[in-house]
Amino acid sequence: MPKVTKNPMIASGMGVRIQRRAPIRLYAFEKFFRGFEDTPPIRELFGKQAKPLLRKLKVEFFSPPFGYMGTSDVDGHLIVSSHHLKTSDLRTLYLDVVHELCHVKQFRAGRPLFDRTKKYVDTPTEIEAYAFTVKEGKRIGMTNAQLLEYLKVEWVDETDHRRLARRMGLLAKGKTGGARLRRAKPHRARRGG
Repeated sequence: MPKVTKNPMIASGMGVRIQRRAPIRLYAFEKFFRGFEDTPPIRELFGKQAKPLLRKLKVEFFSPPFGYMGTSDVDGHLIVSSHHLKTSDLRTLYLDVVHELCHVKQFRAGRPLFDRTKKYVDTPTEIEAYAFTVKEGKRIGMTNAQLLEYLKVEWVDETDHRRLARRMGLLAKGKTGGARLRRAKPHRARRGG
């Protein structure tokens, strides 16, 4: 049985040592995302605290060619795919940041960001963040069809996508959206894309 030690460099018993406490590199949010404190949705979320909050907010990047953005449920910093940042269209990036900043507010209010007992589209924090993001999408002139497309992500199947779209007021009850639910082209960068 391997010896238990408080040293983060653990001997494996296989002739190697593995450092199990890798540092996470955090950057200032404003180094990569500027001007958000002056946008209507962020002023609505944070009021006069928008500027100081975003000045203190940190962002972490990860590099695999998949994934988008998220919010840490440990300390509320943003987690962003550098591939998404580099290859996705600007409107999608803007809306994703708005969505994640809604989660930052939820985190700061002590709300749990993840609820493993519910499907992704049924969690209260996601419903709230998507409603806020759809509202902003409409404000900047997106059509319902464009917003339906924006809501499409790999981890949400077509049935759940329709349910989320209905909740957001983008589809009438009983409507499937027909061809509008099929992806014409990706709005977010995809693996290898």
